[in-house]
Parts: sequence; structure tokens; C-alpha cells
Amino acid sequence: MAGPIEQFEIKPIVSLGKIGGSEIAFTNSALFMVAAVAIIVLLFVYGTRNRSLVPGRLQSLAEMGYEFVANTVKDSAGHDGMKFMPLVFSLFMFVLVCNMLGMIPGAFTVTSHLIVTAALAALVILTVIIYGIAKHGSHFFGLFVPKGVHPLMLIILVPIEVISFVSRPISLSVRLFANMLAGHIALKIFAGFVATLLFAGGWAILSPLPLVLTIALIALEFLVAGLQAYVFAVLTCIYLHDALHPGH
Repeated sequence: MAGPIEQFEIKPIVSLGKIGGSEIAFTNSALFMVAAVAIIVLLFVYGTRNRSLVPGRLQSLAEMGYEFVANTVKDSAGHDGMKFMPLVFSLFMFVLVCNMLGMIPGAFTVTSHLIVTAALAALVILTVIIYGIAKHGSHFFGLFVPKGVHPLMLIILVPIEVISFVSRPISLSVRLFANMLAGHIALKIFAGFVATLLFAGGWAILSPLPLVLTIALIALEFLVAGLQAYVFAVLTCIYLHDALHPGH
């Protein structure tokens, strides 16, 4: 039986040549990212093609997804934050669909790799920095200088604020990566217990116990998959709010 870590192995599907000594390939990770984008595009293009006054199932699903993210942006970043709605919506849907695709047996979980979640987090933070500086200029750096604080205290507080800001992309990426990685490893381990007990002779009678726990973990993992996409979107909105209103 394959180990619990093997499911996260990136495997090349089609070689695209080499650059230097490194092979460039279309991998299983890239395949599932393309699949996620294709599913999102099909849902919102095909589902809203008729724009019916009485929506069908796909149109209702598309509209509910849009309204859910729009309300999240308004609640977390204010009405000014709606200019970032396309970014937040794209990130939410991408993370959600990738998480759900990873729940299919034998599928690859894109968000279980730190390089992917770190790239998404870097996109968010770079947007905050570039937009904040472009709109507010040097006033954006007021984000690191709390108002109404004695100048001597700034010697301590400014480095703390800078460290806090730098840690944002780290926590944003690691939170998503760690939750998806740990959940899938736990599922693999408990599923292995079921198979082991079934073929263990007299211990087969105990196999329903890990089976029930595995089913419960699958339900929990579906919840975590959706919740992590929501948390990623909410934190993105909070960080973008700082770009819109950098003053403390």
C-alpha cells in the first residue's frame, strides 16, 4: 500500500524540454489547476449564458457564489473594497474548487503544496503594497506607525508592526497548506487501518471502527475545504482594507 505522503508527489505528465539542467514538464499539479480553472469558467459562463429572470440550477449556483463573495468583501473591506471583487472572487473560487477536487479519491490536492499557497499569498500582499503605495504614496507606511503613541514607543512598535505585516503572507499560505496536508494524511492513515484490519484475520471484526471514523473525517475534511477557502478570502479582504485605509 502506498504511504500517506505519496499522494502529494508531483509527477510529470508531458515533458516540455529542459532549461539548463532542469526539466520543464506539464505535471499532475498543473493538470488539476487547469481543471479547476476550466470548471470555474464553465460554471459561470455556461451557467449564466441565458441570464434568466427565473434562474436554473447552474445559474442559481453561480449567482449564490457571486453574492456570497460580494457580501464577504463588503463586510470585511467596506464598499471601497468592491474594486477588488474580481481578485477576491477569483482566489476564493480557485481555492475552493482545488480543495474540492482534492477530495476525489486518486485526485491531486493542489493546495497541499506550499509553493502554490505561497504564490497566492504573495499575489495578495503584492497587491496590497503596490495599490497602497500607488494610491497613498508615503502615507501608506503609516500602516506601521500607530497614531497617538509616544515617539519613544515607536522604536519598539514600528519593528513589531513590520514583522506583523511580513508574517501575513506566511500565515496566509501556511494555514491553507497545513490544513489540507494534515487532513489528507489523516484520511489516508485511517483508510489504511480499515484495509489492514480487513486482512488481519480475527481482527477484521474491528474494521468498522476506523471505517466510521474515516467517514466522519471525510465529512469534516469537506467542511475544512470550504472553510479554508472562506478564511483565505476573508483575510485577503482584511489585508486589502489596509491598502485602502492604511492609517491606524
